[in-house]
Amino acid sequence: MIEQLFKLKENGTTLHTELLAGITTFMTMVYILALNPTILSAAGMDPGAILTATAVASAIACFCMAAFSNKPFALSAGLGLNAYFAYSVCGAMGYSWQVALTAVFTEGVIFILLSLTNVREAIFNAIPAQLKIGVAVGIGFFITFIGVQNCGLIVEGPTLVSLYSFTKGAETNASQGVAIILCLVGVLLTGWMLIKGVKGYMLWGMLATWGLGIIAQLLGIYVPAPDAGYYSLIPSAVVSMPKSLAPTLMKLDFSFISHNFLNFVVVCFAFLFVDIFDTLGTVIGCASKANMLDKDGKLPGIKGVLLADAIGTTVGAMLGTSTITTFVESSSGIAEGGRTGLTSVVTGALFLVALFLTPLFLTIPAFATAPALIIVGFLMMQQVSHIAWNDMTKAIPCFACITMMGFAYSISDGIAFGFITYTILHVLTGKAKELSWLMYVLSILFVLKYFII
Repeated sequence: MIEQLFKLKENGTTLHTELLAGITTFMTMVYILALNPTILSAAGMDPGAILTATAVASAIACFCMAAFSNKPFALSAGLGLNAYFAYSVCGAMGYSWQVALTAVFTEGVIFILLSLTNVREAIFNAIPAQLKIGVAVGIGFFITFIGVQNCGLIVEGPTLVSLYSFTKGAETNASQGVAIILCLVGVLLTGWMLIKGVKGYMLWGMLATWGLGIIAQLLGIYVPAPDAGYYSLIPSAVVSMPKSLAPTLMKLDFSFISHNFLNFVVVCFAFLFVDIFDTLGTVIGCASKANMLDKDGKLPGIKGVLLADAIGTTVGAMLGTSTITTFVESSSGIAEGGRTGLTSVVTGALFLVALFLTPLFLTIPAFATAPALIIVGFLMMQQVSHIAWNDMTKAIPCFACITMMGFAYSISDGIAFGFITYTILHVLTGKAKELSWLMYVLSILFVLKYFII
């Protein structure tokens, strides 16, 4: 039955591998259940309802991914987009969260139409093969940066970002230093298991790091400091009942559109633009890592991937959460060998289970999942060797894409700089005919984005 549904043998995987990959993916992205309510509650929304909406929407989107594409990508509320929702749309712009949800819903419906009419697929296929490699490497850089930031190793400082000071940091919060050391030990453990070919090395690395943290807490080495974001590593409970969706369910406000149409269009476009290229960038990176792209750099079944993403966003808005998008952490499950939609199903099922085991899953510390992100970043950056460094018209745009993705902390901005640079250099060097018309259109839109939105 499972073999017929997911074609495991055809995709070179097994039931055990897919289960392990799904668990690993979930473990690296479960943090969103704690973070999304924190961010969206700043807009006045009910935190409990947000958590439930996030878990249910994520599960539905993951199931759609499996049904429509049979790909191992997992989805949940996108970081950056939720911050734009809470702090820009509902904060600086002053709109209600009901209006913001309506904008996300509208974006999702537009996405569904674009996916069904092949527009998003055309955009994916228009991206040159070399630039796709640059995107994959850039995501490796980006996800590594997320990992070292999540564990506290990289912090804000006089040089924008700085290395954590163990001497000065101990005076304010000793727990951060302990967490960083535990993370670095976790990276070494995970790397060692990778070298030794240990099956499930990513998941075992996370569990081992968490276990070491619990031991450190019991010995008094790690002292919880909730005010600083360092919580107890020992679950206070295991089972809890899901919070009601009632405060956010179907709270859309279409009345705003009639008398503020242009403002509504601007908000929708911002959600739409960032979501399109965050999703495409993530899919390119993960598919490239899993060797899913064909010889022309295209992804078979891309329409189903994009449709699942669009449906997730639409359903999420109706339930009461911000844009649902394909998660870059999907690469952790892919690194474990996940190759089919069964990985997505397992991840989605765990999101539903998490509704009843919230205290347990929310206890997993960031420093325990950070080693997985760092190792995945290493694995994805290995593709840098496939960039044609001797062809400057292609290598420079790839370099721009890679560096800006990490430095701007944005997949879509990295793609934007890659697109713009690629197009300009090809025009200036007399290679304009090598580009499709869509590359020119997208490059112009990227430029306009920075001056209009």
